[in-house]
Amino acid sequence: MSYAAKPPPRTSPGAARVAFVDSGIGLLGYADALRTLRPDVELVLSLDPDHMPYGPRTPTEVRELILASARAAAEDDPAAIVVACNTASVHGLEALRAEFEPRVPIIGTVPAIRPAASTGGPVAIWSTAATASSDYLRGLVEAFASDLETHSIAALGLAEAVEATDLAAIDRAIAAAVAQTPRHSVALVLGCTHYGLVADRIAIALARSGIDVSIFDSPEAVARQTLRRIGLEPDGEVAPSADPPTVLLSGRRGHLSERLAAYPQGARLLRWMPAAAPDATGPCGGGPGSA
Repeated sequence: MSYAAKPPPRTSPGAARVAFVDSGIGLLGYADALRTLRPDVELVLSLDPDHMPYGPRTPTEVRELILASARAAAEDDPAAIVVACNTASVHGLEALRAEFEPRVPIIGTVPAIRPAASTGGPVAIWSTAATASSDYLRGLVEAFASDLETHSIAALGLAEAVEATDLAAIDRAIAAAVAQTPRHSVALVLGCTHYGLVADRIAIALARSGIDVSIFDSPEAVARQTLRRIGLEPDGEVAPSADPPTVLLSGRRGHLSERLAAYPQGARLLRWMPAAAPDATGPCGGGPGSA
């Protein structure tokens, strides 16, 4: 992974600059949640399209890849780095904190099982196949919902369809996961950061199947924790930063494709971006030869 050139000077002072790292576009929901709570915070979005997805990779590979993404983002001088990926949080947080803290706080993500457990259950948990069968997820259930009825469901193909902005494939994957979700569930945990980008489609599909659940995801909680770590209070009324988000693609400077406007969070972030290429070959523009 090659590092990006030094960032251009800021055009406005901004309250702070926060970096988000993920293998793919799952970080959009987390960046959008922070921008909603503090519009004056500047954003660095560090994705790793050259090596995604992280799920099938070994813990050592994931750790090295997320360190490389964070090092590239650190070139932009962030006040904090958010690891907007459950897999990377499991395997990389310890190494990231050893390298960057206390100078730069590192904030991880975990599925929102603890707040979902407050419903009393039953709790359904949608995640990738790797997470659904992992000791990590079992540990979270044992820690926060051991006395509740829980159901771990592998939403096969959903993260990949979201990454590809393939709406037909998204709906097929959601329908398959809904079919596995017990009808008496009262809470649904979104166990992959990509899933929140299609939470509206998930809610509609569940309602059509007669499953009345509250959906639990973690972007707002992570955004609030990030603000606490950098000493800022939520204030959605402050004047927004004049600087568009910085986008890094496996360490190279790039942009977000206009196709990401298919998601509410993507559409909001794109309003802050310079014009993106509508015909980019993926959800993120800028290939190996990008500057």
